[in-house]
Amino acid sequence: MYDGFIKVAAATPEIRVADTRFNAEAIIAMAGVAAERGAKLIVFPELCITGYTCGDLFLQPLLLRQAKQALVDIARRTAELDALIAVGLPFAWGGAVYNCAAMVSGGRILGLVPKKNIPNYGEFYEKRYFASGYGLKDWDTLCLDGETQTVFGPDLLFPHTSVPDLVVGCEICEDLWVPEAPSVRLALNGATVIVNLSASDETVTKDEYRKDLVSVQSARLVCGYVYAGAGDGESTTDVVFTGSRLICENGAVLAKADDGSGLICTELDVERLAAERRRMGVFTADGSDFVACPWGGAAEQTELTRHFSRAPFVPQDADNRAKRCQQVLQLQSLGLKRRVEHVNAERLVVGVSGGLDSTLAMLVCAGTLDLLGRDRRDLLAVTMPCFGTTSRTRSNAELLAESLGAELRTVDISGSVTRHFEDIGHDPKALDVVFENAQARERTQVIMDIANGEGGLVVGTGDLSELALGWATYNGDHMSMYGVNGGVPKTLVRHLVHYYADTTDDTALRGVLMSILDTPVSPELLPAENGEISQKTEDLVGPYELHDFFLYYAVRWGYAPKKVYRLARYAFAGQYDKDTILKWLKTFYRRFFSQQFKRSCLPDGPKVGSLTLSPRGDWRMPSDASSAIWLAQLDEIGRLTWLTPLPPSPPAPAFRPSGSCGSAGSAPSQLPTPYSSPMAGRP
Repeated sequence: MYDGFIKVAAATPEIRVADTRFNAEAIIAMAGVAAERGAKLIVFPELCITGYTCGDLFLQPLLLRQAKQALVDIARRTAELDALIAVGLPFAWGGAVYNCAAMVSGGRILGLVPKKNIPNYGEFYEKRYFASGYGLKDWDTLCLDGETQTVFGPDLLFPHTSVPDLVVGCEICEDLWVPEAPSVRLALNGATVIVNLSASDETVTKDEYRKDLVSVQSARLVCGYVYAGAGDGESTTDVVFTGSRLICENGAVLAKADDGSGLICTELDVERLAAERRRMGVFTADGSDFVACPWGGAAEQTELTRHFSRAPFVPQDADNRAKRCQQVLQLQSLGLKRRVEHVNAERLVVGVSGGLDSTLAMLVCAGTLDLLGRDRRDLLAVTMPCFGTTSRTRSNAELLAESLGAELRTVDISGSVTRHFEDIGHDPKALDVVFENAQARERTQVIMDIANGEGGLVVGTGDLSELALGWATYNGDHMSMYGVNGGVPKTLVRHLVHYYADTTDDTALRGVLMSILDTPVSPELLPAENGEISQKTEDLVGPYELHDFFLYYAVRWGYAPKKVYRLARYAFAGQYDKDTILKWLKTFYRRFFSQQFKRSCLPDGPKVGSLTLSPRGDWRMPSDASSAIWLAQLDEIGRLTWLTPLPPSPPAPAFRPSGSCGSAGSAPSQLPTPYSSPMAGRP
């Protein structure tokens, strides 16, 4: 459970209606299998000890006594499993019967949580048998096994003793389907994982509705949600149960099955959930009195089986990827359209190099002019060849402008840069930072002045990945009048251009776009070698696919360096070795901190995804912040004994369970205490 990862399981055993002994054996056996796969939280269906479809048998004292005894047996015989196990049973108390979830760990029945919302429609007449947990205003301590105390009541939370961000809350079936689900209060008071013991029957189209309901609830509450539904063995007198099982995290469906009975496992990242809640600042305790029932042993490493994309900014599914590209291009164009209208710009001016970023900016400008109903000749493409420009990139820049119907203007800046070297006394043979940046700043000066003469607006081309690394010349390509690519990472830039090429009917445009896609990423500030690009960006700062991966997890989700490193090793296994990943991760952190001053004065530009580095929006950081503690953690990675070799990340969707046997542990024996939410008092 290092780094906040907790392996969870949703389990549907094959049962027999009203046969508590048979059902207990099935539950114990499946819990053992889940624990062998590394699961630390195992969720079974509603009333699974007796079966959900017992009908009036729920009022039989014998069945109620046998259900309680089966629960005691389950607790005793799973004592060696280092896991929290949620099982359903009917429980008689105070002249009523309650539909309960029993939370078991370390041989103890920690708590009994009664169902609050009792359905009384269709085939489900639960009010005939069960009382609502809302009628219980307080909690009681019981002794079900003759030895240890169990808490019975509606407001219980189950925090892990060694993983502060892992707090489990429970609701039962119908509780999720009502306007005010109990999981809302549970989440507000600290629960990061909600378990739902369910017996939802199956009807046509219900499976999709149920999946959406569970995933949306996990998104609304920024939580993990483990849903286990009844399946094989339930009576089919009037309805059918398919054993629907779902595991979701903050809106994402990580695992899903509905094959009658069986087990699904995956990992939840509770550290990520807690960090996102802190960022949002709305998950503050509502003042309710909850009772804490601690569980769990020492934290240990969780073997990862869930999929982590190497390109987290880019959807893997082709249809979703196309939709994303269409949306991003539209947002970029809409942002630029508003700025053009506001400043009454007569023209859009882009410094076009024949590279990906300026190509994307050109495509956005063309789309903006289309939205405005204006002639594309109002787009002025300025190509500024100099010492490192190759014939290929220059040709591509010219063909791109022609294909889009823009005006092309060529300004060779080699002479002016050479004169500038004379003015400042720089030796042009010294291929240093002065040699490179003088060209970038000259290009910016040229297009700014041209824009002034044309009543135009200079559209910036720099992307999000370059901003993260500070890979821009200050007051050179760093500056523009509106930066359309500032919210787009490099890995997505490539897909946007490819999408445009795939969807255009213009054969010539498609050809030049494909040629640009095949060109190495380069600022072309050093002299070409034999007519070819000599300066390749990724040779200097590292692969952009790695840096975008680092950016997503380090900045968007706030992961610590060792966690980013662990996930990168997992996701890129077989592509980059651990030393290469560590090298470029150190580069990322070093540059990200040292180059903040460039982001502190960025031009305006639209946010198109979940992350931007605008100082006016998502990212506010002092320009002189120290990177010492982040780099120190990377220096310690070689001494982390728990960081064992990792298998490669499985392809999405990763629904297959995997894992090693969890070590035995026992829950602490302390009595329940009033629960103080870890989110309490936070703004």
